[in-house]
Amino acid sequence: MKKEKGDVRIGNEEEGESKKADEQNSGSSESFGRLVEDYGLVGWVREGEIVKGKIVSLTGDEVLVDIGCKSEGVIPIREFSNPDELEVGQEVEVLLEKLEDVDGNIVISKEKANFLLKWDEIKNAYERNETIEGKVVGFIRGGLGVDIGVKAFLPASQVDVQPVSDLGSLVGKTFKFKVVKLNRKRRNIVLSRKQAILEERENKRQELIDTLEEGMIVRGVVKNITNFGVFVDIGGIDGLVYVTDLSWGRVDNPKDIVSIGDEVDVKVLSFDREKVRVSLGMKQIEPHPWESIEDRYKVGDVVKGKVVSIVDYGAFVEIEKGIEGLIHISEISWTQRIKHTSEYFKVGEEVEAMILSIDKENERISLGIKQLTPNPWESLEERFPPGKKFKSRIKSITDFGLFVEVEEGIDGLVHISDISWSGRVESPQESFKVGQDIEVVVLSIDKANQRVSLGMKQLVNDPWVNIEDLYKVGDDVEGEIVKMASFGAIVRLPEGIEGLLHISEIDEKHINEIGKMLKVGDKKMMKIISISPKERRMGLSIREYKRAERSASKGGKNKRREK
Repeated sequence: MKKEKGDVRIGNEEEGESKKADEQNSGSSESFGRLVEDYGLVGWVREGEIVKGKIVSLTGDEVLVDIGCKSEGVIPIREFSNPDELEVGQEVEVLLEKLEDVDGNIVISKEKANFLLKWDEIKNAYERNETIEGKVVGFIRGGLGVDIGVKAFLPASQVDVQPVSDLGSLVGKTFKFKVVKLNRKRRNIVLSRKQAILEERENKRQELIDTLEEGMIVRGVVKNITNFGVFVDIGGIDGLVYVTDLSWGRVDNPKDIVSIGDEVDVKVLSFDREKVRVSLGMKQIEPHPWESIEDRYKVGDVVKGKVVSIVDYGAFVEIEKGIEGLIHISEISWTQRIKHTSEYFKVGEEVEAMILSIDKENERISLGIKQLTPNPWESLEERFPPGKKFKSRIKSITDFGLFVEVEEGIDGLVHISDISWSGRVESPQESFKVGQDIEVVVLSIDKANQRVSLGMKQLVNDPWVNIEDLYKVGDDVEGEIVKMASFGAIVRLPEGIEGLLHISEIDEKHINEIGKMLKVGDKKMMKIISISPKERRMGLSIREYKRAERSASKGGKNKRREK
């Protein structure tokens, strides 16, 4: 093969070098002919040509090659790209540089032969903007050495699209490169892997734009993660997977699902070819979990799940990816009054619950955990039948009555009307204290609404039942003023019976302000002027009592006068 001359990088120098070579060859044609004859070369060879030879000897750093001359040529072993594979007798191609140097030795070169043999291929790749394959063989100042059949230089800035922190990781690997500079005279070849990558990406990108369709499933690499979603490179085009399309399940942070650099399969949800904008989905690759919900879960099933969210009214539990159920606060305990769900649950903990209902259309599942234990209300009436008396403590006091602990977690209500037969308890807070022990009797149990009615007045007989045996109209009684009103005063008698002392029955004189005559706590003698057992009413009169007193007093004086 005839050696070509020229420098592609800086311009065409082939013509100048060719002329120079012709002058040298012309001046030495006669001596060259004698050398050919003297050395006994087979065929016509000239300096600067590539010839074939055989390896006749391998020493530590040198390879002895016979090209058919009277003497062998010596080549440094470093000029061979595969020194470990060399064998004696192996045929190699070398460049005949000189038939005779100053010492009378033939000068041949494997490295220069390789360059000339590879030159046309490299030159064509450069001119046609094509890639060429090569193997990274080691470090060179400022970059890496690459074997493309000859030695070439890969600057560190041209190794990759992104900076490479460890260039040594590329040694021994084969890649495709672009030839970016070429100088035949200096045998200087500069490569760029970066340009090859960019071109390949652009080609793939254009191919993808031409072929991409909605519904396709493609492979991509996660490039960036944001709060609202994940950007995935699907081959030169970055598509966005919104956070809602990452998983059928709840996603609090996209980083919990993917990491930068992950290879993922995604589905094309929409593609704007004009703007090259792609919307992608990951969850759409898997079946929608609610489609066959009835095949996997039934009402009454006990399931395990993880608490993913806590709200005032309950806790959401993920029983599988994309399937969440709500444990309402009312379904946590049969007896405990839970003010906030956070008192009972923590996000991330695993719980066991029973399925109470499934609404496939609205994608809702109701769960309960109290159903995993016996309902104490079911057997409460067996332990506390109506009429049972027991002592317990007051848990709380309201305007309408007293809440009393029946057993742990279950309270009963003593309504204000069941505190006294008189029915005159206006403010329970004034008569009772929280924590106070009292005796009560069970009146009724409403299992469906989980209510227990208790009574206190029922512990004693109703005095109104036999009121006529205790009191009669005209009896004189002592009573205590327990309440004042504009129309009169409420008076309590010793047996707990209460009667009305009307303002008109306080004194014979007209009274405008009852407070000037009476106060709460006063004990006064008065006369019963009416009794109505059916209406549980009694009328009392201080005026009639005083009138009777005066009459009795006058009668006594008259008798004394008669005597």
